Amino acid sequence: MTTALNGSPAGRVAIVTGGSRGVGGATVRRLAARGYAVVVNYLHDQRAAELTVEAILAGNSDALAVRADVADDLDVQRLFAETIAAFDGIDVVVHAAGSRITAAPVTEAGLDEFDALMRINTRATFVVNQEAARRLRNGGAIVNLSSSADDSSLRTHGLYAATKAITDALTRALALELRERNITVNAVSLAVDKPCAPNRVADVIAYLLSDQGQRLTGQVLRVGDPGLRP
Repeated sequence: MTTALNGSPAGRVAIVTGGSRGVGGATVRRLAARGYAVVVNYLHDQRAAELTVEAILAGNSDALAVRADVADDLDVQRLFAETIAAFDGIDVVVHAAGSRITAAPVTEAGLDEFDALMRINTRATFVVNQEAARRLRNGGAIVNLSSSADDSSLRTHGLYAATKAITDALTRALALELRERNITVNAVSLAVDKPCAPNRVADVIAYLLSDQGQRLTGQVLRVGDPGLRP
């Protein structure tokens, strides 16, 4: 665990999985700028996570970097426990960790590739969301990063899209289960074959966590160029 606290009182607390780079990194910076104490989860790139924490501290917000394999239930339990120990609670979980988008047609993929995609895209989503449901304070929020594919991209990205499909279903189911605790659960879905700027995705995530956005739950917002399609 790498901790770096500036001593300011913690308000709302967010865990961002995959928070050292890409969409996760952009989301960490956006939430810290809005006054969140942010936990930067990473697996491989410790230096990137530490640099992110240092940048947040320089902006007078609180931050913590925690290494954890989000597909490992014990690691995820530790991630949440360390967050609560540092900040006394958790309000938001943004699950942005995932595998690299791979062009693997269903007819050509091997079982090893299938198992690897299932572990990070499907198992990790379940593990993180279940722990979030158990640990979030009432009135909190979960945002999952998802992926979508149309008929043309399914020809080359079918396996990847299939392993991400559970994210949308899990998001909707959990939204119903957590409604009575006033916890919103939504997903932001990116097209597998259309790159999108991380800052643009972070904008959508930040909106879902705003006062206006928290009126939404059980939604999958599809982000692509040029428009946003709920």
